[in-house]
Amino acid sequence: MATEKVKDPMGSMGFLEAAVKISHTSPDIPTDVQLSMREHFLRRTQRMQRQTTEPASSTRHNSFKRHLPRQMQVGSLDLGNDYVVDKDEKPTSIGRIQPELYQQKAPESEDSSKNGSSKNCGRINFSLKYDYENEALLVNILKAVDLPAKDLCGTSDPYVKIYLLPDRKKFQTRVHRKTLNPTFNESFQFPVPYDELAARKLHMSVFDFDRFSRHDMIGEVVLDNLFETSDLSRETNIWRDIQYATSESVDLGEIMFSLCYLPTAGRLTLTVIKCRNLKAMDITGYSDPYVKVSLICDGRRLKKKKTSIKKNTLNPTYNEAIIFDIPPDSMDHVSLHISVMDYDLVGHNEIIGVMRVGCNAEGLGRDHWNEMLAYPRKPIAHWHPLLESKKSEKEVGLGLGSIFKGLFCTCPSFRMRNSGA
Repeated sequence: MATEKVKDPMGSMGFLEAAVKISHTSPDIPTDVQLSMREHFLRRTQRMQRQTTEPASSTRHNSFKRHLPRQMQVGSLDLGNDYVVDKDEKPTSIGRIQPELYQQKAPESEDSSKNGSSKNCGRINFSLKYDYENEALLVNILKAVDLPAKDLCGTSDPYVKIYLLPDRKKFQTRVHRKTLNPTFNESFQFPVPYDELAARKLHMSVFDFDRFSRHDMIGEVVLDNLFETSDLSRETNIWRDIQYATSESVDLGEIMFSLCYLPTAGRLTLTVIKCRNLKAMDITGYSDPYVKVSLICDGRRLKKKKTSIKKNTLNPTYNEAIIFDIPPDSMDHVSLHISVMDYDLVGHNEIIGVMRVGCNAEGLGRDHWNEMLAYPRKPIAHWHPLLESKKSEKEVGLGLGSIFKGLFCTCPSFRMRNSGA
């Protein structure tokens, strides 16, 4: 029995253990020798344990380890063959991933993110030529390609509106049903002297027709310089990218109102019908919206009027008429600034969103205004998206006293109407 333990592969440790066990059975070894051998064995065993076991952790570390997953605790690690296999497999798995492939895909992901953030509105093809005999600019709308889908079926019903600014004359193509690549081939003639062409801007707005709702603007193209391609003495074929019309960064909701102008009475009626999907301004998830309309003449605010306040709603219905007296000869100088506000009992009222209509407005605001002038005495209603206000209400609403002091030098036709206001 003792001989087998001496041959144990643990070497000296096995020999000492065997010697200690023999000392218990042999009466020839003195007692003091047995005690010294036992103390030597215990000291050696303690040294070996200190080398093979981890240091005792502090109380703070022990409390931290209780929150770790079980497999992360040092005491529960299995240092057997499974651990060795996992360690050997790591270089193999990394080699299979091939990190150099990520370097090739990085530019593609960057391009895709850019394309995702930008609006693809397609392209439009048209031609221009000046008719010297009739003193008119000939505009031929040929076709459009790669238009975005506006309908649920994945198509659009596009048509094009054409303006030669600052003239009020407007043309419109036919509506082409269920297509993203319409072919128009329609010609339009704008009477204008050749000497005045340099002061004209050609504006084309592409819309999606909707029978039951507002017509969505797909985009627009503006030619500030009609002579940038040729002298227009011969027909010039032009391709242009359709630019996204609105630039709102967040969805603030929409407002629906109608415009009606009576030229003989010089009266403009704006009827605020309703709003939808307004931005929530209160912690309750709702707003207390009302609509404020300001009459602007040559950059100066003449009058402002507002609707009633609708409590705790993001889809208010008003059906309230706001009337302004504007002489016909002043219609080219005025515009209406519409602000949807959130009423606050304590503090300042906040602007939810704004929009503008008038001859100098952009996009839908200008189209709505021109349609009102083209059909007098008839209410024209449209939906308009709300845009972010770039200025606070205080900056927009200057002191009325300073406004009226310099009012009559720029808007003389308002002298008699506003002097008694």
